[in-house]
Amino acid sequence: MLTVLGFAMIATFLVLIMLKKMSPIAALVLIPALFCVAVGQGAQLGDYVIEGVGKLAPTAAMLMFAIVYFGVMIDVGLFDPIVRGILRFCKADPVRVVVGTAVLAAIVSLDGDGSTTFMITVSAMYPLYKRLKMSLVVMTGVAATANGVMNTLPWGGPTARAATALKLDAADIFVPMIPALGVGLLFVFVLAYVLGRRERKRIGYLTLDEALVPETEAVLVTAGGKGKGEGKGKGGKAVGAGGDASGAQAGTGAGEGDGFQGLDPKRATLRPKLYWFNAGLTVALLAAMILELLPIPVLFLLGAALALTVNYPKMDDQKARLAAHADNVLNVAGMVFAAAVFTGVLTGTGMVKHMADWLVGAIPAGMGPHMALVTGVLSLPLTYFMSNDGFYFGVLPVLAEAGAAHGVSPLEIARASLVGQALHMSSPLVPAVYVLVGMAKVEFGDHTRFTVKWAALTSLVVLAAGILFGII
Repeated sequence: MLTVLGFAMIATFLVLIMLKKMSPIAALVLIPALFCVAVGQGAQLGDYVIEGVGKLAPTAAMLMFAIVYFGVMIDVGLFDPIVRGILRFCKADPVRVVVGTAVLAAIVSLDGDGSTTFMITVSAMYPLYKRLKMSLVVMTGVAATANGVMNTLPWGGPTARAATALKLDAADIFVPMIPALGVGLLFVFVLAYVLGRRERKRIGYLTLDEALVPETEAVLVTAGGKGKGEGKGKGGKAVGAGGDASGAQAGTGAGEGDGFQGLDPKRATLRPKLYWFNAGLTVALLAAMILELLPIPVLFLLGAALALTVNYPKMDDQKARLAAHADNVLNVAGMVFAAAVFTGVLTGTGMVKHMADWLVGAIPAGMGPHMALVTGVLSLPLTYFMSNDGFYFGVLPVLAEAGAAHGVSPLEIARASLVGQALHMSSPLVPAVYVLVGMAKVEFGDHTRFTVKWAALTSLVVLAAGILFGII
């Protein structure tokens, strides 16, 4: 019964948000509350929610102060040279922009933190997508998938969890998987190229100089095609430009071109004299995260306070910067605490355990010798529908035990368990994805509908490469 209700709860949530019948926050709270009552455990709902909130509170704190920190860095102009450099490399060509998104997300993912990766990637690339009227779900989809592949780094989380759960060495799990993960990352780059070609055909492209001028003066080059969002007019001026596929619109009025403020050289928040201080502070912050000198929430709290104090000594300026980023902070923190209700009910009612046991029990006995392959396939839906902790500490040991009974090495099981991470990063249970869609101003349902198929395909490519190379 709990198994059926667990799957029904997840399916109900996904359908409602993809059809935009409910907002993600409302769905994350109300649906699990209703199902908790349905299983006869309504009296324990408060305990489940408080437990879930307690587990995710550090994550919410980290995201809140990280958004403030990187928001201030955008305000002071830290990423302006990066945006300009990427734009010149991309030459305002949608193909290069999408590929550049994948490369940037993959590089920044080396710090092992998805939230930081998405903040930096969106900060750098969002203005380009807005200026070129490209689909923002392409940006979020490519960034999430690239980060998902890189999330398998030993310090990223999943590999460490697998090693801990099966009492193995993380290096023994990860190092042999490098060729397969490399193929997966290469596939993401190829996917980015294909999606970029599609965007170029849909919207055409601007020349470099035209992309850098204010939107009211932008001249659209129509050589790339006549898709929606393309401006028309005898003089070549971009007039009446439509919205992109994510619903974000780029207007022709000066007040509507806010998506390109990252390159505005005259905004009052710039602090050019403090550029190297801000750059050094950011590098030091990322280094401290990698070295784990302090908990990440504490690092971002200290970093945000220091950045605000040094860049904006006046109290009124500090209040203005906090107010400017309040929407993002409230949206993301709300999502995280709402997700705590969902995960709290799933775990507290026992739905997750029953779902995992049912899936493991449904494996035919004849598949025993192929448990590594089974684990790889199961990692896609299981890491999407439950947290990494639930999968690696609750399900993986059972799969490894079943494999051992048929002579399958725990190392193979552990490696196979990593292939689903490309899809996992777009799970509604991953707090970082709300940072991604929130900063990109993309509806979570739109992101899910676009990304899931490509992320699942990337995971299957990693699995196939692992089998081909004899790693799994």
